[in-house]
Amino acid sequence: MSQKIHHREDVKPERGEHEYGDVEFADPVNKKYPVDTPEHVRAAWSYINHKDNAAKYSTEEVEKIKGHIKRAAKKHDVVIKED
Repeated sequence: MSQKIHHREDVKPERGEHEYGDVEFADPVNKKYPVDTPEHVRAAWSYINHKDNAAKYSTEEVEKIKGHIKRAAKKHDVVIKED
């Protein structure tokens, strides 16, 4: 699972930083899916599990993003439902 997440042409990473600040993102390359609060962790999990959002990434990238979200969920004591 060491594969890098690739830059998406449809995303402007600076928008994520502008909107959320200097926070941890499940997709740090594209600054998508902030996971700095329990609410953001829940939202990130919900969004990455939507087929249209996941389709923008490779299977390996989705697993890497989900791994980041799961670690953040543990850190913030958030229970997430596995797929």
